[in-house]
Amino acid sequence: MPDKINEQKPEDTKIVKDKNDKTGNFIFQNTKITKAGLVIIVIFLIILVLGVVFSGVWLGN
Repeated sequence: MPDKINEQKPEDTKIVKDKNDKTGNFIFQNTKITKAGLVIIVIFLIILVLGVVFSGVWLGN
């Protein structure tokens, strides 16, 4: 007898949810808050990388 407890159907998970989509298998919604959060994270990562590069250049000598 197969073990049906551990069987799962594969889900069609998408990254971004549009307003007209009715399913709930999404990681992000296409809203202003998500876009603003993405911009903040990207800017933070750029500043972090620039800080590491500049500290290596100035303090590496």
